[in-house]
Amino acid sequence: MINKNDKMSKIDLNKNKKKQKLLESAFNLFMTKGIKDTSIQEIVDGCKVAKGTFYLYFNDKYDIEDYLITYKSKELFNNALEELEKNYINNFEDQIIFIINYVIDELVKNTNILNFIKKNLSQGIYNDRFNNLIDNDTLGIYELFNKGLKDNNIKLKNPNITLFMIIELVGSTCFSTIIEEKPVPINEYKPFLYDTIRMMLKDKK
Repeated sequence: MINKNDKMSKIDLNKNKKKQKLLESAFNLFMTKGIKDTSIQEIVDGCKVAKGTFYLYFNDKYDIEDYLITYKSKELFNNALEELEKNYINNFEDQIIFIINYVIDELVKNTNILNFIKKNLSQGIYNDRFNNLIDNDTLGIYELFNKGLKDNNIKLKNPNITLFMIIELVGSTCFSTIIEEKPVPINEYKPFLYDTIRMMLKDKK
């Protein structure tokens, strides 16, 4: 006899597989053709699901693009946090710089991802609509940031706004310095960026 919970889990698993296939198909098409020249029909054809299945999860192709940007941004930060755990960095400022540096280096190595995310790096942290739908068992940068402030007794006027400004600063300026090398190439820009971030993390008592 099939347990009801087992049956439901199989249904959920099947749904997740279909959703994952849609995401993979859309991402591949967006990377090769661009979102403007990609149709929903091409996305569903690429993963062999019915067009109606697409609309179970997403409103249109721009909706799935938004999801993917959130997913890829979140993935960058999660990978950075995993690497941080391997390096045993105790200083709070150094931890934040390590994470930012890791993310930047990954974007330098994969400019296709950078071009896809554009200047929307903060979606990986602040897109509540999709972040709640993306599985994540690790401590996120938001939690690490606030824990670091508490553990080091650092008083910022608004920690949430400070973290948002840091991520927005990284996303917007690094897009220009990596893709266009303006005003300088990324390696020349990094010291200025990191000095600014360290200043933003100073106690504001």
